[in-house]
Amino acid sequence: MTRLHWDMTSISLHGDYDDAEPQYARPRFGHPKDRRPDLKQVQAGIAVSSDGAIPVFHRAYDDAAGEVGQVIGAMQGLQKLAGPQQMLMIGDSKLVSYANLAAMIAGGVDFIAPASKHYVSAETLAGQKISAAIRVDYVAARDEGKPIERRAVWHVRDDVMTLAGPRKKDPVLTLRRIFVHSSARAQAAEAARAKKPARAGEDLARLERGLGSRHYPTQQAVTDRITAIGRARRVSAYLSAVTGTDPDTGKPTHL
Repeated sequence: MTRLHWDMTSISLHGDYDDAEPQYARPRFGHPKDRRPDLKQVQAGIAVSSDGAIPVFHRAYDDAAGEVGQVIGAMQGLQKLAGPQQMLMIGDSKLVSYANLAAMIAGGVDFIAPASKHYVSAETLAGQKISAAIRVDYVAARDEGKPIERRAVWHVRDDVMTLAGPRKKDPVLTLRRIFVHSSARAQAAEAARAKKPARAGEDLARLERGLGSRHYPTQQAVTDRITAIGRARRVSAYLSAVTGTDPDTGKPTHL
């Protein structure tokens, strides 16, 4: 019971009914995880022990309730099971909201969760310098069988961030923030970035071969396609293409 795993899912319902009784979760249309938006759902959460996956705690929720909003109730229920022991909650990005963090701090609950770009901007991430981080003695499970020179290298840096509440009277939360850099993930990201302009170039080459056809008869049609390519390949910030047209017919002739 020293470590519990909590997760939620949606359950699709079939049948004919007016509404649920007051003490039960209310089925609603929502965003089901089984991709059946035609069916009403309820949500269910369950906590199991890490040792043997024994169910020890569960709750049912209205489907209209967001997963972020269930953290506090689950925390309080699990806290009763933990008793006087210090409690650590480890979650995904849905754990991070002002209401959740304020409740965990007030309840004396420690927590670890990844912060989304809503809380840590791309500019903040780009401003991090690996020279200011500390190399840590960590080996990922996927690297355990590899020679030392082929293993990923990890660096860590921590600082402090503040989070204001939705109301002016809400206290500002002071949080420890940890940045982690993996050489393997950095290399993968670099390779992925290199593929984007190459694939965009292939799309532009196909577009150029079709200039003046029934698919791209006007300059506006070509411009719209270029915009779509930039958005799909995520290169809009640095994709620039100029369309040449025939002065007599007005049809696009080249890029």
